[in-house]
Amino acid sequence: MARFGNPMIRMPGHAKKGEVIEVRSLIMDPMITGFVKNKAGRIPPADFIEEVTVTFNGKLLMTADWGTAVSANPYLAFKMRAESSGTLRMVWRDNRGRHWSTSARLRVT
Repeated sequence: MARFGNPMIRMPGHAKKGEVIEVRSLIMDPMITGFVKNKAGRIPPADFIEEVTVTFNGKLLMTADWGTAVSANPYLAFKMRAESSGTLRMVWRDNRGRHWSTSARLRVT
């Protein structure tokens, strides 16, 4: 099955200093466990997002370790305090070593 990718981040573009904002993300991925037969009756090899890393201005905010129990097209949401303007970057890495990334800018006033 083809990988979809297309990672997305949804968050406010601006915030007041000290404000808590919500960051929501989604990546289109079938999250193949390697345990379930496909339409052809074969068990495909495991192919799933294994790690999500989030940084803000190059500083690590969080890392999420995922596995085969995470549903297809995984959604991740978290809150962060807006202290300074900068770039939030998310990187998704799969169990085969491939990765996808996207970023969003935040302006703090």
